[in-house]
Amino acid sequence: MQRLRLKADGRIVELRDGQEFPLAPTMPGLALATPSASPVMPDATPDEAGTLPAVRDLRRRACLTQIEFAARLGVPVETIRNWEQGKRVPRGPARALLAVIAHSPETVFAALATESSPA
Repeated sequence: MQRLRLKADGRIVELRDGQEFPLAPTMPGLALATPSASPVMPDATPDEAGTLPAVRDLRRRACLTQIEFAARLGVPVETIRNWEQGKRVPRGPARALLAVIAHSPETVFAALATESSPA
């Protein structure tokens, strides 16, 4: 009997002898499910997934928790979680802000901190 597991990123793997083996998709047009493949992101265009640094990497470089990062960006923590888990892709202004954070996080966080303080 074949034992399968659905992974959080949407991949299906077969369990054999305590190890996971990726299954090739049965539907034509789908990418092979390999551990190195990026998760399926329905909101992403083909080049969106590769051009922006991973949100998790940006957050970790800033030494912030998901809650702290969300508070500094002014978005719900669920948004950060969805971006990091590949369920959603940052678009529009959020995508631009993350691109700037990748180059100069201190400047962005300082600007966002002064913006939210009462005048």
